Amino acid sequence: MTARGLALDDAAWSSPWRTRRVLDKAVLSLGLLGCAVLLPPLPGGALAGVAALVLMLGPARVRPRLLLRCLVAPLVFVLVGAVSVLLTVGWDGGPTIGLAPQMLPTAGGLFVRATAGALAMFLLATTTPMIDLLASLRRAHVPDPLVEVASLVYRMVFVLLESVRSIREAQEARLGSASRQAAMRSASTLMAGTLARAWSRARRMEDGLAGRGYVDALPTLDPPRHASPRFVAASVMLVAVIVVTSLGTTSLAASSLAVPGGPLAALVPGGVS
Repeated sequence: MTARGLALDDAAWSSPWRTRRVLDKAVLSLGLLGCAVLLPPLPGGALAGVAALVLMLGPARVRPRLLLRCLVAPLVFVLVGAVSVLLTVGWDGGPTIGLAPQMLPTAGGLFVRATAGALAMFLLATTTPMIDLLASLRRAHVPDPLVEVASLVYRMVFVLLESVRSIREAQEARLGSASRQAAMRSASTLMAGTLARAWSRARRMEDGLAGRGYVDALPTLDPPRHASPRFVAASVMLVAVIVVTSLGTTSLAASSLAVPGGPLAALVPGGVS
């Protein structure tokens, strides 16, 4: 988090792809996400993840430090999920926990797919502000109440972050973390104060909208974005190359394993019967 809000949101506003149409960027991001989910983890998922990473650090100019900070939480979640696949729980006079080596390929595939999918989504998140995404949802004829709820929640996040920062600074100035007991008391006061401010701000926002005759939607200015056929064509070509490479490599590996004495048969103990 920065002084102006969320670091990820700040990166999206300052991105060189900021002026590109959301649909164009969605074609690229969702195409890579589809490759990560539908293609074999190796090489399809890995290629999709590498492509998203290269695009973010290259043309999109996302700072590596920021990207690493954003990826920490998803990667921890993915790692916990992959490790849980390797664990077996049983009962032998008591609860037992062991490892299942045969599940290692499944756990590895899960990790590769999830990491590549997260990178594909971050490619869209680091280049497209939330306001643009909400405007594109409205243009896609998503019901106005759903878009408005998402918009209000998004705006309230910044209000809550500012409230937390203000209360926290006041507590630090009063030595609110001088001891463990004081820190616990400060944490409870922080939660209560933030909840009270959120409730008050939400009620004031509701009264303000009602005074303006709000019913279902509150349209705002949406600058026109021009389509880029070259960008879309390059995105489709990149996805197609990943698909063809993945399927071709998988077919070649399967055929090599099926033929005794093939180039990959020596890697399989006992060969193929």
